[in-house]
Amino acid sequence: RDTARQFGRLLPKALYDTAARAEEYARGILAGGGTMFEELGFHYVGPIDGHNLDHLLPVLKNVRDAPDGPVLVHVVTQKGKGYAPAEAAADRGHAVVKFDVVSGKQTKAKPNAPAYTRVFGESLIKAADIDDKVVAITAAMPSGTGVDLFAKVHPERTFDVGIAEQHAVTFAGGLATEGFRPFCAIYSTFLQRGYDQLVHDVALQNLPVRFALDRAGLVGADGATHAGAFDLAYLCCLPNMTVMAASDEAELVHMVATAHAHDAGPIAFRYPRGEGVGVELPERGEVLAIGKGRVIRRPEGARVALLSLGTRLAEAQKAAERLEASGIAVTVADARFAKPLDEALILDLAASHEVLVTLEEGSVGGFGAMVLHL
Repeated sequence: RDTARQFGRLLPKALYDTAARAEEYARGILAGGGTMFEELGFHYVGPIDGHNLDHLLPVLKNVRDAPDGPVLVHVVTQKGKGYAPAEAAADRGHAVVKFDVVSGKQTKAKPNAPAYTRVFGESLIKAADIDDKVVAITAAMPSGTGVDLFAKVHPERTFDVGIAEQHAVTFAGGLATEGFRPFCAIYSTFLQRGYDQLVHDVALQNLPVRFALDRAGLVGADGATHAGAFDLAYLCCLPNMTVMAASDEAELVHMVATAHAHDAGPIAFRYPRGEGVGVELPERGEVLAIGKGRVIRRPEGARVALLSLGTRLAEAQKAAERLEASGIAVTVADARFAKPLDEALILDLAASHEVLVTLEEGSVGGFGAMVLHL
């Protein structure tokens, strides 16, 4: 093809342009979506069977040696091709531990407490059972967010928009304008992709969209790209936004109920990957007072106050116990809300203690910065 192009450039411009248009027309008929990429300036090659190395490797070698311009190679593959357990599980098998090769079953330790994701999914089902306006939205992550549990009970109110967080956010906003109560369940790190829509289509419009932010904070095995380190910083600066963080799985149940009842504007609640801490779960969540935290312990004569947001609360309590063993009395409080802050609680802690320490799982500019600006 390169030789033909070089020869074509020797032709008069009118003939060359006609030949180029004819080639583009033919490629559009034969290759389907190739024309779109050609219009963007790419040399489109494909579609190619990605499982046929005899076809794929020569194409990649030719592309490697292509002298000019960007190239897009359209390779068609099937996830897990040739391995029945993987072929049968479209949304699984991409983050595995040791598994049985014959059956495909993974060896996982028995959990000590329910996962936060499951707690969210089951709590959302209960909300939908009593309110036919509750709907769930996911961006190609039904099992990763617990929306798959919801879909089994309320399939007609479940929407998987594919890998399109931007659309998920705007779609949720549209549903909110029509009186629905949408829960947009997205990994914290992936909501970043829909930030423009979050700002313009939800926050500025003050629409009551509920954002369930899974994988908030450190995520361990999921890796740095999945760490939800920035949501507190990028949500708290938005107008009309309410931001909560669950300190344990029982608090998550309450926050789902709170989000369900909150029709005054957008609200988000964040929770981590993995198991809860093992607390008893309430049958139904209580609607929390917006912007109000709680004091977990406040011994007489406490000089240090630990103000935790989210699941670092358990570590704060352990730290308080160790300090108490050394003769230092410590107050521990759960902020619950990053926005609006419980100003009365925070100012009281600051005034009545020598030291006030904030704890969170997030980047600079998050909860600690919000407290500092009081």
